[in-house]
Amino acid sequence: MKKMSISKTVMYTLTAVYSALCLLPMLLVLMISITDEDAILKNGYSLFPEKFSLYAYKLIFTGGSQVIQSYGISIFVTVVGTTLAILITSMAGYTLANKNVKNRNLLALYFFITMIFTAGIVPWYLMNRSLGLTNNILALIIPSLLFSPFNLFLVRNFMNGIPDSLRESATIDGASDIVIAFRIYLPLCKPVLATIALFYGLDYWNNWWNAIMLIDTKDLYPLQFMLLQMQSEISMLNDMAMLAGTSDVTLPSESVKMATAIVTIGPIVLLYPYLQKYFVKGLVIGSVKG
Repeated sequence: MKKMSISKTVMYTLTAVYSALCLLPMLLVLMISITDEDAILKNGYSLFPEKFSLYAYKLIFTGGSQVIQSYGISIFVTVVGTTLAILITSMAGYTLANKNVKNRNLLALYFFITMIFTAGIVPWYLMNRSLGLTNNILALIIPSLLFSPFNLFLVRNFMNGIPDSLRESATIDGASDIVIAFRIYLPLCKPVLATIALFYGLDYWNNWWNAIMLIDTKDLYPLQFMLLQMQSEISMLNDMAMLAGTSDVTLPSESVKMATAIVTIGPIVLLYPYLQKYFVKGLVIGSVKG
């Protein structure tokens, strides 16, 4: 009993130390974001800044209404896009897991091929333009809506672990595939659906590519693209000032980068703890056979 207690103490101590080490990078990012730019250029990155400054955050939130609007657009796109992507992925996974579907293995091979080969940027752009997906909110959702084959196979493997007797019993009782999918299979698939929800949510929240390719209207800029554009403008102004020899005032390019990370990470930090209990279980399902 004493040995068990000592081993637990050692494990808890190692876990606590490891957790603290994992928090250090985030703490460093936070401290750099509130450090004066001149102090960063002089001393480099430090957990104990020589001089504090909130100028980076003031610069980000100078156009307060634009930041709030971009935040709202990113949240809307993430919630709607993730919900629709989960629905499409789960329905495709149910189809591939249904042994009554003919040629389901050929369908799985087709989806697997899309993981290896892509059409390229030009066909992607021309197709979106032909569908009218430019300068509207749908341009931030639909181009990324098609499910990820990796997530699809996660869902399929999970559903393969559900006994076929459940589907057979429901079919005998007169249930259709829609009823079986939504009333039986999806409620049993919460772990894997939570896992892919995190994947899709991260993809949508961090996506700035759709905006840079398809959006010209500033009112539709998502948060990530707006902050990316701000960083580019600051770097350009600093470079121009150095070339002109008028670099008396240095814009906080380094602290703005870190402040941007702090501003954009908020919703994901809140989402991950809620989904964490499903995360590992959803990933390992289907990895062990027999």
